[in-house]
Amino acid sequence: MSGLELKVPPDVVWVVVAGLMWLASRVTAGFDAAESLRRPLALMLMAVGTGLIVAARVALDRAGTTWHPTEPGRTTALVTSGAYRLSRNPMYLGMEIVLLGWAVALASPAAALVSVLFVAYIARFQIRPEELALSVSLGQDYRDYSKRVRRWV
Repeated sequence: MSGLELKVPPDVVWVVVAGLMWLASRVTAGFDAAESLRRPLALMLMAVGTGLIVAARVALDRAGTTWHPTEPGRTTALVTSGAYRLSRNPMYLGMEIVLLGWAVALASPAAALVSVLFVAYIARFQIRPEELALSVSLGQDYRDYSKRVRRWV
């Protein structure tokens, strides 16, 4: 393991990337789109992403297991229903969708590209270590689930 694995909470990474996206939108050219089109699309993406995050957390709470991202070894149950039927990481997927909504709100292709930093960081320093921990704590059930359901979508 490297020093960053499971150390920086995803919410912190999410906020930092959103700030970098704002900065990128200020120093690069934006796209010209009517606000009457851009605003509803941005709000829709942000609402879908937020709904996915909430649905995933509620599913974990109902299963009586943790959603604390820096301690995946505390997981006590494998959740495969709801949002977890579509993605092994619906919270992170929801966060990326919100970031894409933010890029649309900023009218910035550069901001959309910066959002890829979130995906890259989370995949390397959060998801991979989580998957290793879950494979150990939940065993074959988790490995079978991993074969059936994709990491993102």
